[in-house]
Amino acid sequence: MIDMAYIGKRIGRLAEIETELGNPAVSANQKRFRELLREHAALKKLKDKSDKFLRMEGEMREYRELNASQTSDAELKEMARAEMAVLEKTLPVAEHELLVELLPPDPSDSRNAIMEIRAGTGGDEAALFAADLFRMYSHYAERKGWKIGMIDASTSEIGGYKEVVFSVEGQDVYRSLKYESGGHRVQRIPETEGSGRIHTSAATVAVFPEADQDDEIEIKPDEVRIDIFCSSGAGGQSVNTTYSAIRITHLATGLVVQSQDERSQKRNKDKAMSVLKSRLLDMKRREEDAKKGEFRRSQIGSGDRSERIRTYNFPQNRLTDHRINFTLYSLDKVVDGDLEELLATLLEHDIQLRLETEMKSIGVVGKEKT
Repeated sequence: MIDMAYIGKRIGRLAEIETELGNPAVSANQKRFRELLREHAALKKLKDKSDKFLRMEGEMREYRELNASQTSDAELKEMARAEMAVLEKTLPVAEHELLVELLPPDPSDSRNAIMEIRAGTGGDEAALFAADLFRMYSHYAERKGWKIGMIDASTSEIGGYKEVVFSVEGQDVYRSLKYESGGHRVQRIPETEGSGRIHTSAATVAVFPEADQDDEIEIKPDEVRIDIFCSSGAGGQSVNTTYSAIRITHLATGLVVQSQDERSQKRNKDKAMSVLKSRLLDMKRREEDAKKGEFRRSQIGSGDRSERIRTYNFPQNRLTDHRINFTLYSLDKVVDGDLEELLATLLEHDIQLRLETEMKSIGVVGKEKT
């Protein structure tokens, strides 16, 4: 049974936040003000789910009492049993929704994302697969009304990508795409294969939450080396005769980022710096997650790029996500951008893992811990 006293205590924080938001000193501190707004929105959702669950629980008690009453007539009892049958299906859903709202929110979920796709083992076929993955995410972004922004790309001779870096902008982008980090493997017959043999090749995907103004990531001029060069297309062919492409090396970590999609040197520098800040933010988050140990390992969104997370088998039209043993026989639709069922299943599985860990730690279900 859910410990409603604990939930009531959490919801009681709403009044404190509203008082703080009315304080002129807090309004002047924009970072603190935004933090309070996010916390208020999360607690408001918790209150709404709590009110809904309590209302349904109360209705269930009333209908049970009505059905058990010796004075109720047959028609009322029949009505009570019908309503109880509905609540028996909807009450567990409301309980689950309430428990989900108890999970600590990931402030990065609402952010835009930076994605990097790199061809792995498999030569030209791996580069073609990397291009297929880029098209898959691009089509999914179109379905969601998100915006794709190219940052950097290194193309192969036959039209694939050795590497492609891009931004994805929209609502809750990182929340949807954060599980995509890792190794992606493809099994298919390459167009260049005359004998009809199935080849296996791979690509890696990395997804970072885009850094924003609230992140305390300061990059001093003496911490980076900036190189300027000409943009190039497939085969090293020049696509821009001016020196507008930017490569930034972060000296302390050895991270290297570059942007050459824009014709403006300044815009390329801004894009590259944004990617560098996002990479540094990702490194910081990973260090913090490592300290959390078991909590992070209980989630599937660890983003370990050495982990093979998924196989795309074209001859069988089959996609398998190895982290959750989930298989779809609609690979043709998935690679065309129909990722909704896959990503929703990953999110729900991760929520269940996090719920089990969180509920054990705070004792919200069952007897309250002492």
